[in-house]
Amino acid sequence: MRDRSPTAKLFIAGLVGLALLIPMIMVYGLVSDRQEQARVAQDAITAGAGGAQTISGPVLAIPFRSEQEVQTVVDGQTVTRPRTVRSEIFLFPQTNDLTTTLEPELKRKAIYETVTYLAKMEGKARFELPDDLARYGVKREQLLIEEAEIRFSTFDPRGLRSAADVRAGGKRVDLTPGKGGAQGGGGFHGPIEWSGTSALTVDYAYVLRGSRALALTPQGGETRWTARSPWQHPGFGGGFLPDESEIGPDGFSARWTIGNLALGQGMMSMTDNPSAQPPVPQAEYRGAEMAEAEIGLATINLVEPADIYAQVDRSVKYGFLFIGFTFLAFLLFDVVGGARVAAAEYLLTGAGLVLFFVLLLAFAEITGFALAYVIASAAIIGLLTAYSAAVLGGWKRAGCIGGLLTLLYSGLYVLLSLEEASLIVGALAMFFALASVMYATRNLDWSTAVRREEGEGTFAP
Repeated sequence: MRDRSPTAKLFIAGLVGLALLIPMIMVYGLVSDRQEQARVAQDAITAGAGGAQTISGPVLAIPFRSEQEVQTVVDGQTVTRPRTVRSEIFLFPQTNDLTTTLEPELKRKAIYETVTYLAKMEGKARFELPDDLARYGVKREQLLIEEAEIRFSTFDPRGLRSAADVRAGGKRVDLTPGKGGAQGGGGFHGPIEWSGTSALTVDYAYVLRGSRALALTPQGGETRWTARSPWQHPGFGGGFLPDESEIGPDGFSARWTIGNLALGQGMMSMTDNPSAQPPVPQAEYRGAEMAEAEIGLATINLVEPADIYAQVDRSVKYGFLFIGFTFLAFLLFDVVGGARVAAAEYLLTGAGLVLFFVLLLAFAEITGFALAYVIASAAIIGLLTAYSAAVLGGWKRAGCIGGLLTLLYSGLYVLLSLEEASLIVGALAMFFALASVMYATRNLDWSTAVRREEGEGTFAP
């Protein structure tokens, strides 16, 4: 490249940079693969504790009898006869006050870890039969109130711990597993004694184990949910956000009040239809379809702030900027400072820059992101600074490359640490970098080949 014009050298450096996109894409795929392995390991950790949980209830299931006309064939003729059919109608609470205390715990398997929780539920619900039963297609005399059951739904019943305590009208309810939702969710139920002429108060308490996320399906007239936990990094999602929330060093507290008008459902229904799907942990969001699946839920995510895969994934997206800035520095030393940089030397330097992200991922799984970043960046800065001394013909120029890399890696760490301001900071940094390159090359004739004799070209910018 020594006798080529600056434009030709820029073109060749650009081709090498584009070729390095292939290993960068492979590194990006490696991050995704390791992230998927981590999720599989997290699922294995939480297999015995239950996954993300969705709860709903209590709901009263009241049997009733109705007359239906059934057609049968008698002696070759179709005959319509009445038949008594037994069905169920579901009564939702007028009010449901639920208090949840989440006790989080980090569990580890090999190099992977995830957060599980023990959720202590305590609540009180009040039921009343509507005066206008005919509106729901049933008459008072059709109801078999004496056979009514109270039902609670949990997505993963393996998470239920110890015996639940449910009292209807002050009397303890004998509970049995199952009947936790028309869509096949788990849960528990029990028979109650109720005449239906007055309001029924139900006090309940149970303990549920799960992991990463907990969601409530509100039903009935008004649902008031209060949640507390020492976990310092909650994420609130689903279709209902808390009315009040406080997050501090001692944990968080949140309060929801969800009325019947927001739910768009009556106080009685022919189907008990709580969501049989678990909430989607925030780290696994994949777009609008996930948010739509949670539209009827109020969700608490126990976010793990040190998600190393998300941080490495973000850093890889800046990889081409590292290659571009470093190649640009080499090019300036070549066309302005008199150094001679071959295409193979660009390629080896780029390989070192790509290797940084592999080292970052490998060490982050063991040491955490911050320490891994220091180790990986120090290793690559040292390697490329030493290599630049040979390529550029001196330690003074190599020191410039080392300083540039230190500035780049420090700037990237700052960008990764920022949230809302990351775009504006990155855009301003790019602006000033471009302005510096324009200034350094303002007098350069890009179309003229530069020939140098041995011993010439000692200028160093």
